[in-house]
Amino acid sequence: MAESFNATFKRETLQGHKTWPDEREARLDAFGWPNRYHSRRRHSRLRHRSPIAFEAALATTSTTLAQAA
Repeated sequence: MAESFNATFKRETLQGHKTWPDEREARLDAFGWPNRYHSRRRHSRLRHRSPIAFEAALATTSTTLAQAA
């Protein structure tokens, strides 16, 4: 799982991005990416929805004990 995460990070953040204006901008991109990955990026495992959209859909679906059984 970690290798997949790192490969995605490299592909979406580093590839094709030859330079940043300064170290601060490079760090902002590198540290901002996990936040986007875990909140807004669409995931195939979640039926191509972002984690926020997936959790919102779960929150609106009420399940009672009788429905679960």
